[in-house]
Formats: sequence, structure tokens, C-alpha cells
Amino acid sequence: MVVLRLLTYNVRSLRDDAAAVSRVIHAARPDVACIQEAPRFLRWRSKCAALARRSGMVIVTGGRYAGANLLLSTLAVDVVATHHVLLTRNRGYHQRGVAMALLRYSGVLFGVAGVHLDGGSQPHQIGEVHRALEAFVPADVPSIVAGDINASPDEPGWRELAARGSDAFAVAGVGNGFTSNVRALTRRIDGIFPGPGIGIRSADVIDDSDVRIASDHLPVLAELELPDDRS
Repeated sequence: MVVLRLLTYNVRSLRDDAAAVSRVIHAARPDVACIQEAPRFLRWRSKCAALARRSGMVIVTGGRYAGANLLLSTLAVDVVATHHVLLTRNRGYHQRGVAMALLRYSGVLFGVAGVHLDGGSQPHQIGEVHRALEAFVPADVPSIVAGDINASPDEPGWRELAARGSDAFAVAGVGNGFTSNVRALTRRIDGIFPGPGIGIRSADVIDDSDVRIASDHLPVLAELELPDDRS
């Protein structure tokens, strides 16, 4: 069994405590990290590179041209292909996008899509995410969607994602799983959704002193069981 540690984390453009963000990611020891609200304005490339380096990871793809979604990984993960798609922009919101990668870990191929959706997670955006993922990832390769959904589990957008892929925290998490806002945690709007063929060993919302000063979101970390057909 191949176990992948995957983190999703909205870092609020590093406007709070960038050093704490890196410490949080480094301490979580993810193999892959899906970052939302990565730096996207002045010197965004160098800021994203510094975030990856200080977190003990490397950039896979993403950044400003992926709607500020950024994918990071360790050197143990091989990058097979990358792609990004911009979603239909809704009035009053920033430009949203999807950062996608086809990756290989311990010999197992899988796809990842890092997303940040508008408030309420408009169904058309979720449809665009899945169409982009299906066009990019081969049909026989399992995939994972992770990110800031901007909707709670009882809202249509979240339910649609959970119908296409399991809600990792609902399956293996403990507690309410609230991720927003650190000053008054009331909502679970960040999630990891592994698709068919991927098992869920554990799922946790990370909360410690660094998390509380790093961003307005709490990160979610899941241990996922990738299908290993090599035997």
C-alpha cells in the first residue's frame, strides 16, 4: 500500500506571517501540498519559490496564471505533466483557477487538482473543474481534488464534490473540522476529495500556535491510500 500525505492550505497571500506558514507546512510533512491564495502580484514568482524552499518542498505548478493556486511536492514525487485552467469569473470575485498535475509517487500514478472556488461554490465552477480534470488525467488514473471550496458540507457545491469523490474529513476526521476563520472558527470550507480507487487512512485539521498566526484558515492534512497495482 502506498500512503500519500496531502495538505490543503489557504495562506492568504502570505499577508499574515509568511515564516509561520512555512513552518506549518514543513511540520506537517506532506508529500504534496495544494496552496490557495499563493502570492499573485508583485514578485509573485520569487515569493512562491521562497515559500516552497522554506517549507522543504519544490514548486510543481501554479501561481498567478492558475488563479493563485499553487502545487508543491517533495523531491520524492515525480512530476509527469502539469496544466492549469482559469474558471469563469463571477462579478465581485477574484479570478479563480485550477492547478493540475499528473504525479508519480512510489511508482503509482495519480492526478491532483488544487482549487479555490467562489463563495457558495457555484455549480458551474465545479463542473468546469471536473471537466478540466477529466480532460487532463487519463480515465484509468485516480485523482484528488483539494482546496478552499468556500462552501460548507451542507451546501450544494460541497455536496457535488463529495458525490464525485469522498470527503476525506467526513470519512476519517474527528471533531467539527472547522477551518475558517482562525479568530472565530465556525465553518468547514476547506476539503480534500479523493476520487474512486483512493482510500482514506486519516484526515486532520491542523491547529497550533503557528497556525493561529500564519493565515485566516486552518490547513487540512490527509493520509491517502493510493492503489498499488505493481504486485
